[in-house]
Amino acid sequence: MKFTLSWLKEHLDTEATVAEIADAMTMAGLEVEHVEDPAAKLAQFSVAKIVEAHQHPNADRLRVCQVDTVDGRKEIVCGAPNARAGLTTIYAPIGAYVPGSGVTLEARPVRGVVSNGMLCSGRELEVADDADGIVELSDALPVGASAAEAFGLEAVIDFEVTPNRADWLGVAGVARDLAAAGLGALKDHPITPVPGRFPEPIEIKVDGEACPVFAGRLIKGVRNGPSPPWLQQRLASVGLRPINALVDVTNYLTHDRARPLHVYDAKTLQGGFVEARLGRDGEQVAALDGKTYAVTPEICVIADGSGAIGLGGVMGGESTKVTEATTDVFVECAWFDPIRTAQTGRTLGIVSDAQYRFARGVDPGFVIPGLELATELILELVGGEASEIRVAGEPPAARPPIAFDRTYVKKLAGLDLPRARIDDILAKLGFGLKGDAVQPPSWRRDVEGKADLVEEVARIVGYPALPSEPLPEMARPAGGMLTVRQTRMRNARRMLAARGYDEALTWSFLRCEWAKLFGGGQAELVLTNPIASDLDCMRPSILPNLIEAAERNARRGFADLALFEVGPLYRGDRPGDQVTAVTALVAPHPPKTWAKGQPDSLFALKADLMALLEELGAPSLQIVQGQASPWFHPGRSARLQLGPKTVVAEFGELHPRILKALDAEGPMLAFELVLETLPEPKKKAVKTRPALALSTLMPLTRDFAFVVDQATPAGDLVKPIAGVDKQLIAEARVFDVYQGPGVPEGKKSIAVEVTLQPREKTLTDAEIEALSARIVAAAEKAAGAKLRA
Repeated sequence: MKFTLSWLKEHLDTEATVAEIADAMTMAGLEVEHVEDPAAKLAQFSVAKIVEAHQHPNADRLRVCQVDTVDGRKEIVCGAPNARAGLTTIYAPIGAYVPGSGVTLEARPVRGVVSNGMLCSGRELEVADDADGIVELSDALPVGASAAEAFGLEAVIDFEVTPNRADWLGVAGVARDLAAAGLGALKDHPITPVPGRFPEPIEIKVDGEACPVFAGRLIKGVRNGPSPPWLQQRLASVGLRPINALVDVTNYLTHDRARPLHVYDAKTLQGGFVEARLGRDGEQVAALDGKTYAVTPEICVIADGSGAIGLGGVMGGESTKVTEATTDVFVECAWFDPIRTAQTGRTLGIVSDAQYRFARGVDPGFVIPGLELATELILELVGGEASEIRVAGEPPAARPPIAFDRTYVKKLAGLDLPRARIDDILAKLGFGLKGDAVQPPSWRRDVEGKADLVEEVARIVGYPALPSEPLPEMARPAGGMLTVRQTRMRNARRMLAARGYDEALTWSFLRCEWAKLFGGGQAELVLTNPIASDLDCMRPSILPNLIEAAERNARRGFADLALFEVGPLYRGDRPGDQVTAVTALVAPHPPKTWAKGQPDSLFALKADLMALLEELGAPSLQIVQGQASPWFHPGRSARLQLGPKTVVAEFGELHPRILKALDAEGPMLAFELVLETLPEPKKKAVKTRPALALSTLMPLTRDFAFVVDQATPAGDLVKPIAGVDKQLIAEARVFDVYQGPGVPEGKKSIAVEVTLQPREKTLTDAEIEALSARIVAAAEKAAGAKLRA
C-alpha cells in the first residue's frame, strides 16, 4: 500500500514531515517498508535558465550555452536540439550523479570547449521517457528551485498491511490511526447523497452465499475521457496508470477509502439485469487483463442475460468495460465474502487491488456511502444524470457491543491510564462508547473481545510506554533434568563459543580411507548401505570432518577460523561402542604484520583446552609429551592422562602427512577430549569464600637459569619451584629457553622468573637467600636441574 504526503493531508490536518509520519506509523503498528523521496534523489539538480545559446565552433550538433544556475552563470555544452535562449530547464552541476545514465559529471572539454555542468532530459532524471531533448519547464519557476519541486514530485510511503486491517488499505484509514496517535486532526468529509433523477432501470439480483449485498445505479449522458491532472498525478504517484475518468474514479476510491467499485458500459449489459451468483460448470469469463478464466461453482461471478461477465470482487470482464465512447454507465458497489474472494484469487492466480481488499474484508457499512461518493465524483468529472440507487441483499450484521472494564488495560498491558484517555483513543479510532459497552466500527470486524480493545489502546499510546518487568523467578526442580554427560556437552558448547569458536555439525561417518588414517576403518564399522560412496564408514574421530570443513572455508577466502563439534565417535569393534567427544580445530592464518614475536597458536589452543577442562570439573591431569596419536606432530603435541592408562585428551599440531592425505593446507592445530573418560565431579561442601587478603608490601622477583636435559618439559621444572613455599611464591613462569654456546650438548637452559610476595614483613637478604637455595634444591631434585653459572 502506497500514498503520498499530499494525499494523506486530504484526510489529516498535520504539519508532520514524512520521516515523522513514517515513525508514527511504525509505532502504531503499520510496518513501513520503504520511503521513496524524490527530493533526496534529485537533491543536486535545480532549475536553470539558458541566457544565450551559440553554435559550437567545432561541432554541428552541439551548442555552447550561457546558463544562469544556482551556482551563478555557467558555460555548458549541450547537444539537445531544443537548447535555445530563454528556455527554463534542469541543471546538473559538476560532481552530480545522473541516475538515468549512471555517470558522475566531471569538468572536461567537449570538442575543445569545457562544459561546466549538464542540462538534463527527462529520461536522464528518470522522471519521463522523453530523451529527444532537454526538459522544458514553465518560465515562472525561479532559478535555483529544486528539481523535485519543478516536477511536482513528492515522497511516497510504502507500508505492509496485516491481513486483519483492510481499513489500512485506504488513505483515510491510515489518517484515522495517525490522528488517534496524536499526529494531527482527522478531517471530516461528509458524504452528501446524490438524489436520483429517475428510477434505476437495471434489476439487481444476488445469491446471498456469493454476495450478501449489491448496490448499483445508472448514470446517463456521461462524457468519458481523460481524468483531470490532479487525479492522474495522484494515481501515478502510487504506481497506477490513468486510463479514463470513469475507471480512474474507481481506482481512486479503492486507494483513498479502501472501497473497490466497478463500472460497466450500461449499453453492453444484456437482459436488463445484473446478478451476483455462483459460477456454473462450463462458464468462462474474458477478464480485463486479457485472459480467459474457467469458473467453478465455488467462484462468485457477475452475470447478465448473456452469462458470466465478471469475477465478483476480483476483476471485471472485457465485454462490458467502459471506454471513452461510453455514455451510459452502471456503477456497482457490493460486499463480497472475504473467504470466497481469497479462494477465488488463489484458484485463478489473480491478485488485483479489489481482490486484495475484499479478501481482507472491506467495510460493509460503506456500501451505500461509497456508491454516493463515486456518483458525486463521476458527475463532477464527466457529467451525466444519476438514477436512484437499487440495493439487493443485506450487509452482514454488525459485531455485538463488547463489555469493557477500563481497568483491564492495566491488568493486561500494564498501562495505568485514566478512563478519559482510554475513551478518547477508542473514540478517535471510530469505536462507539456507551457506558461500559464498546461498539466496534463497521470497518473493524477483527475486533472481537476486550483483549482486542486493550491492543488498540496499547499501540496508540505506544509500545515503548509498556512497562518492562522481569518474570517472577520459579523454583528450580531438584536434581535437574540433564545427566552429567549432557550437562558437560552443553557447557562445552557454551565455553568454546564464548572463546571464539564456531560450532560445526558434520556427518557421523566419512570415507573409509580417511577413517584408517585416524585409527578406524574396521570392517565392523563399514556401512552396508551408505548414503554416499564417500561416506561409508563410522568416524573414529571428528577431526577429519573438521579438517575438511576448514579447507572448504579456506578455498572460499575464510582461511583463519576456529571450529568445534560435540558429537559421537566410534573407536570400538562394534557400531554400538561409541563415546562422546569435544573436538576443536584451529587454522591460524593471521594477517601479515611487521610486528615480531607473535604468540604461538599451540599455547593458545592449550589454554582453551585447559579452560574447558576446568569448566567441566576435571581433576588434575598429567601432561605427557611425545605420546600423542600418530595424526599429531610428534614434536608439537601432547596428551592429558588420568593416571598411567586413561587418556582424557590429546592436543597439538596436526601432522603434515595427514593434512596432505586430506588435501588440506596447514598449519592446523586441534584437540580432542572424550567426555566419558572424565570422572563425575565430587559433590563439594558449600564453603564460604575467604576474605580477600591483599598485602601492603611490595612484591619482588628473582630470576634463575637452570640447565636441564633437552627432553625435560618446562612444566616439570616450574611446578616444583612454585611448590617450595606457597605462602611466599606468588608466581613462577618461564621467560626464556636457550640452546647454544655455553650450554653442553644435549642440554638446554630454562630461565624462570619467581615472584615473591611478602605477607607480614619485608624479607631480609638472609631470608631471600635461604628461599633461593630451597628453590635450587627443589629444581635439582625434581628435574635434575643445575643452576647455570
